[in-house]
Amino acid sequence: MNLDYIIHDEWSIIEEGFNPDTVKASESLFSIGNGAMGQRANFEESYSGPTFQGSYIAGVYYPDKTRVGWWKNGYPEYFAKVLNAPNWIGINVLVNNEKLDLYTCKEVANFRRELNMKEGWLSRSFEATLQNDVKVKVESTRFLSLSHDELGAINYSVTPVNSDAEIVFTPYIDGGITNEDTNWDDQFWDILSVDQKSHQSFLQAKTMKTNFHTCTFMESKIFVDGKQTDLSYESEKSSTYASCSYAHQTLKGQTYTIQKFGGYVVDRNHDESELVAAAKKVLKEANDLGFDQLLERQKQSWKQIWDMADITISGDVKAQQGIRFNIFHLNQTYLGTDARLNIGPKGFTGEKYGGSTYWDTEAYCIPFYMATKDQKVARKLLEYRYNHLDRAIENAEKLGFKNGAALYPMVTMNGEECHNEWEITFEEIHRNGAIAFAIYNYHRYTNDYSYIPEKGLEVLIGIARFWHQRASYSTYKNKYVILGVTGPNEYENNVNNNWYTNYIAKWCIDYAIENINKIKSEYNEDYTRIMSKVELLDSEIEKWKEVADNMYFPFSEEHKVYLQQDGFLDKDLVTVADLDIAQRPINQHWSWDRILRSPYIKQADVLQGFYFFEDHFPDEELERHFDFYEPFTVHESSLSPCVHSVQAAKLGRMDQAYTFYLRTSRLDLDDYNHEVHEGLHITSMAGTWMSIVEGFGGMRVKEGKLSFTPRIPKQWEAYSFKINFRNQILKVNVCQNETTFELDNGDELAILVNGELVVVTPNNLVTV
Repeated sequence: MNLDYIIHDEWSIIEEGFNPDTVKASESLFSIGNGAMGQRANFEESYSGPTFQGSYIAGVYYPDKTRVGWWKNGYPEYFAKVLNAPNWIGINVLVNNEKLDLYTCKEVANFRRELNMKEGWLSRSFEATLQNDVKVKVESTRFLSLSHDELGAINYSVTPVNSDAEIVFTPYIDGGITNEDTNWDDQFWDILSVDQKSHQSFLQAKTMKTNFHTCTFMESKIFVDGKQTDLSYESEKSSTYASCSYAHQTLKGQTYTIQKFGGYVVDRNHDESELVAAAKKVLKEANDLGFDQLLERQKQSWKQIWDMADITISGDVKAQQGIRFNIFHLNQTYLGTDARLNIGPKGFTGEKYGGSTYWDTEAYCIPFYMATKDQKVARKLLEYRYNHLDRAIENAEKLGFKNGAALYPMVTMNGEECHNEWEITFEEIHRNGAIAFAIYNYHRYTNDYSYIPEKGLEVLIGIARFWHQRASYSTYKNKYVILGVTGPNEYENNVNNNWYTNYIAKWCIDYAIENINKIKSEYNEDYTRIMSKVELLDSEIEKWKEVADNMYFPFSEEHKVYLQQDGFLDKDLVTVADLDIAQRPINQHWSWDRILRSPYIKQADVLQGFYFFEDHFPDEELERHFDFYEPFTVHESSLSPCVHSVQAAKLGRMDQAYTFYLRTSRLDLDDYNHEVHEGLHITSMAGTWMSIVEGFGGMRVKEGKLSFTPRIPKQWEAYSFKINFRNQILKVNVCQNETTFELDNGDELAILVNGELVVVTPNNLVTV
C-alpha cells in the first residue's frame, strides 16, 4: 500500500484518485463521529470490493465469550465487543437498472474524498462509467451532527453525463449486520420490529445479553436540480430491513439528489418504550431545520471547539495536518457531555481492542481534556472510575485479593475486566497506578481538591490496599518485590520487578497516606464517613508504609540506570539500529517467544516513569536513561513516540523530538505500523497534543503555577496553542526568536518562563 497517498493540507484530509487497495485504510482515516455515535467512511452506495463496514453507538457493547484453549481461575468470562450497529447510511443507486458499484465500474475518474476537519463534514465526488456505458457524476456530503447528537445527514447527488438515464435511489436501514471482530460468530442483535410509514423507517433492536435497546431510523427527501420534488415510491420491508425506492427519468446534465436523515436513539437517554417517538422527534427537528441549516450549525459547533483546542503550526503543512487530525478525532470520540462514556482506543473507527476504557484515558487523555475544555470534563473521567470502584474490588477478589483491595481492569465497558490475554489481564497491573496518578494530576492542574474527599480517596485506598497485598517480602533482598508482571513494555511478559510498576506502586501508597492525613486534619466529616465505609485502621496504614519504604528497585551499577526488570541485562543487547528493517515491525514478523527474549521495547517503560515523575529525577538521570533505553525501543505501540518526543525536547534534542512528533502525529495518516485499515489510534492522539504543548512548549505545573520552557523545531516558523488553566484562557505563541503570552480575560496570571516569573494581564501581549 502507498503509505503517503493522503494529500497534505492544513485543514482537510484529502484523497484523490480511486484505489481499491486503499479503501479500508481510507474508511478508517475519513471516519466521522460526534461523541454519541460514529462510523467508518463506508460508501453510501453498494461496494462489492474489500471493505470494513462499521457504524457504532457509544456505550453499546456485547460480552463476547472469551475464546481460549484452557481456563484459569480469575480469567475474564468475556471480551467486550464494540458492536457494529444497524446501518442507516445505505443508499443503493441503480442507473438504467444497473447498480452503481465503484468496484465493478468500467472507469472511475476524478475521484476525490475530503474530510473537512475545520467544519466537521465528509464529502466525496467522482465520475463513473458503468458496465452499461452510462457515465454519471456523483457528489455526496455527510456529517454527524454535534448540535443534535442522535442525528446524521447525507446529501447525495447523481448527474448523468453522457445520456439520459433512469436513476433509482433506494435508501435503507439494515439490521442484518455482523462484526468484523467476533470470537464465536454469535448473533449480537435481536431485531424487535421494523416499521415504515410514509418516507420514514424505524428499526428497533436490542443487544443480546446486555439488552441495550436502540432504534435506528431514516427519512428521505428527493430534489431535482435543487428543487424538492414529491415522487411516488416503492417500499420494501423484512424482519431486519426497510427501504424506499425513488425512481426518476433524469435528463443528461440534470442533477437528481436525495437527502437522507438518519441515526440512533438509545435507552441510555430515553425510555425503551418511547424510542420510536424519540426518533420521530429527532426527524421533525431535522426537517424543521433542513440539511443546509444543520450543516451551518455543524460548522459553528466545530468553530467553538477549534477556538479553544486548535494548535497552529507555520511553515510545515505536514506537521499542521497531523496535529489537527489528532485533535479532530479526539473531539469526534469524546466531548465530555456524558459521564457514563469514555474514550475507546479505536473510538468509532474500528473494533480492535474491544472495550471503551484503558489506562490510556488517565495517562494520556485527561491532560488534553483538562487543558482544552472545562475542567468538569476531566472530572467526569475521574468520576467514571469512582463509579466502577466496586467492580474494581470484585476484579481483585477474583484474583484472591481481599479487604477492599481494588484492581482496575485493563479493558472495560462497565468496570468489569474483559481483556482476555492472561499476560495482560493478570500481570499488567501498572494500570492501577495511572488511575491514582490521574487524581493527582487533576488536582495539580485544576487546584480543585474537592474531588479527593468526596470520591477520590476511596479509590486511592482501594489501590493502596492492592499494592500492599501484591508486593511480597524477599528475605534474600531484604526488600519488598513485585513478581510476575508485565510493564508498559508488553514485549516482556511475566517478569519480576518491573521498575515502573514497583515505582508507581510505592508512589500510590505514599500518595494515599498523604491524602488520608490531609483529609483527617482538614475534612473531618469526610474522613469519618470514609474510614467508617472502608474500615481502615492505623495499623493497616503502617503495613502499607512498610512496603512503600522498603520497595526494591533493580539498578545497574555498571550502566548507572534503573533496570526495566531484573533480567534485562541477561538479554542480547543488540540495538534497533542493527535490526534488519525487513523484520519490522517485529510483532508482524517474529514469534512471540522470540520477541519476549529480545531486548526490544514496544513502548516507553522506565521512561514512562520518568515522564510521570519528572520532578523526582535530575535532568542528567533522564538523559542517561533516555540514552540507554531509546536505542532498544521499536515504538510499535502508538503510545510510545509521544513520551519520547516530550523527553527529547526537554533534553534539547529538537531534531529527535521533531522526528518523534511526526511519528505520533502521522502514525495513522502515514500508517507507520501497517494496521490503519483496522481503525485509528485515538487515545495516543492525546499524546500528540502533549508532544507539542508539554514537549516543545515545555508546559508544566510547578508550585501551583503554569511553567513554560519554549522550544521550536527548526522546520517551523512558529506555533501556537491555548490552555484553559483554572478557568483562565492563556494563548501561547512560540517563534524562532521569541514567545508571546496573551490572557483572554479574568485576573492577572503569574507564570514561569524559563524559570523566571512573568505576570500576564488580560488583553496585554507579553513577549519573552
